[in-house]
Parts: sequence; structure tokens; C-alpha cells
Amino acid sequence: MATGRRRNNTPLSEDAFDRWVSFPGELRNVTGARLAAQGFLGDLARRTPPSAPEYWDDILLVVTELAANAVQYAPGPFALRMRRTFDGVHITMHDTSTVRPEPRPFTPRTGGGGVGWRLVDTLCDQVSVVVTDGGKDIHAFLPW
Repeated sequence: MATGRRRNNTPLSEDAFDRWVSFPGELRNVTGARLAAQGFLGDLARRTPPSAPEYWDDILLVVTELAANAVQYAPGPFALRMRRTFDGVHITMHDTSTVRPEPRPFTPRTGGGGVGWRLVDTLCDQVSVVVTDGGKDIHAFLPW
């Protein structure tokens, strides 16, 4: 690992706060994505604790929802990238579907969901979706 300094005087070791993990797209991978996020946040918190305790939980919830949506709505593998930004955490979830996520009606009587995308949109400072021929990337920015 590089140990020098950048032009803005931040250590090159800050690159350690950039993780990429891929999954085959099975139901159990939702837990794997959450555990990967928890490990990333644990490493990050040792260096820079969150400015509010709920930020940790918000990030874990967003990762879990994005991974669950990838498994449910996109066939095949998905990948999770998490990195520290100057004011928070940037999550990128890549999956194989080219369909943009849309809020669905919330129907508690039928158990049909409809909460996940609304949670992601509410908890994040910014959310964007980039669709390509090979799938899509969902970018979510949350405070830390």
C-alpha cells in the first residue's frame, strides 16, 4: 500500500476506504453485502467515526435494500462498491437489469413490499441511476 501524500496533503492510504465486492446474485448474498458493508464501516469508523450514530445504520439499511432489489429484480450477479468521500460514503450497486427502479405502491395487507426504494430515496443525500447495455449502476450518497 502506498504511504506517500497527495497534492491536497491527504495520505495515499485513504484509498483503503474504497471497497469492491461482487456476488453471484443469490438470496444469501443480501446478507453477504450487508456484512461486507459492516466490515467497511468498521474499518472506516476506526479512523473516522460517524458524525451521528444513525449514519451507520442508514448505510447498512441502504446496502441491504439495494442488494435485495438486485437479487429480486435483476437476474445474475451484482457488485457493491463503497468508498469514503470528503463528506460521507458513496455506495454503488451494479446489477444486470437495465430497468430503472421505480417506487411501487405500498400494500401492507398483501405483503408486496413497496417500501425499499422509498427508504433508499429518503435516507440518501443523493441517488442516481446510470443505465448501460450491461445493466445499471445505482449511486447513493449518505452522510458519515
